[in-house]
Amino acid sequence: MSDILSGPAAEPLSGGPARQLIVLLHGVGVDGSDLFGLVPYLAPALPDAAFLAPDAPFAYDLAPFGRQWFSLQDRSNAALMAGIRAVAPLLDAFLDHHLAQRGLRDQDLALVGFSQGTMLSLHVAPRRASACAAVVGFSGAVVGPDGLAEELRCRPRTLLIHGESDEVVNPACLPAAEQALAAFGIPVLTKVRPGLGHGIDGPGLSLAAAFLCQSLGIATEEAG
Repeated sequence: MSDILSGPAAEPLSGGPARQLIVLLHGVGVDGSDLFGLVPYLAPALPDAAFLAPDAPFAYDLAPFGRQWFSLQDRSNAALMAGIRAVAPLLDAFLDHHLAQRGLRDQDLALVGFSQGTMLSLHVAPRRASACAAVVGFSGAVVGPDGLAEELRCRPRTLLIHGESDEVVNPACLPAAEQALAAFGIPVLTKVRPGLGHGIDGPGLSLAAAFLCQSLGIATEEAG
């Protein structure tokens, strides 16, 4: 049921109907408003896009505040995979509902994730019946890549960005994710941000905006 997920939303900056849908998936311990803070930076480059930043459905179980897509109490691969599999149908239903509501298709959709949100995006996107235009993942990882051998249904263009000094998600997860996805023919670009911890910086965000525009077929104007 798609109504289980809700959170901040913004209609296109152009004032017209949405031609693209950008879904922002936050990390653990916050809620949709965290990544929704990226909208003022992305919207000018994507004026016909609607933005949705759903709150994860579960209360964060390691702190008295915040939300989580899945628990981190047990960080074994099996437990993480079980958590992702449990929440994936909620995200799929949410995406289907909002695409249909706007008369859009998966090719008009992009997922932008951070940390846990990246892990969920990298699980859901290749398992959908049709490829979304793009997946942008900051500071994340691929959980249980072996499952793609039987479950892969599409190959969305993917950009992964990771801080060189990430103290929460090991930067080594970036090349591991690239290798895992590329092994299944998923086109992957990666970027390591020097000196960056577990976060998003300006150059990384600019790279993401350019990738989204390119993947969604949006012409960009460069000064000079």
